[in-house]
Amino acid sequence: MTHRLYRHLSQFVTCSEADFREILSYFQVRRPDKKEVLMEAGRRCDHHYFVLEGCLHMFYVSDKGAEKTVKLALEDWWLTDYLAFHHRKPTEFYIQAVEPSRVLCIDYERQEQLLADFPALETYFRKVYEIAYGATIMRIKYLYDYSKEEMFLNFIDQFPDFAQRVPQYLLASYLGLTPEYLSEIRRKKRS
Repeated sequence: MTHRLYRHLSQFVTCSEADFREILSYFQVRRPDKKEVLMEAGRRCDHHYFVLEGCLHMFYVSDKGAEKTVKLALEDWWLTDYLAFHHRKPTEFYIQAVEPSRVLCIDYERQEQLLADFPALETYFRKVYEIAYGATIMRIKYLYDYSKEEMFLNFIDQFPDFAQRVPQYLLASYLGLTPEYLSEIRRKKRS
């Protein structure tokens, strides 16, 4: 299963199998159950997660007590609160398993040591972050330019795996919709 990370690394940088075996030694494998919390608001953000199998979501709880999903991650996606991780501060977010999952996790110190020992991974992470940042910018554009229905239709067009695997209430939260309105859009699309 860890071959997923090897394949992902190989898309961006050259990595021998021997180096990869050593790279893996910096990580721990975790197997969170469905709904298990990996990161909790108010606590220092110490880990960066790579999804080998399953699905995670990152959310915060609004002043009114509603969960607001800000990120979703399937296989081959990285997830953490990047600002809190970088600054070694408490996070305002939660990361929770949407389904039984398998993830690689690395803490801040180990990641810093990994980057010092394998400088090519600086390039790897820069490219991963560039893609993630670009996706965030596009999401903001969609929030400004698209109707709620267009946002949903565009999302399921671009990310059909999420639409199939993520519960409707989480998908609605991520897109800023109510679950009822999302159901209405889906019914309309089918007819």
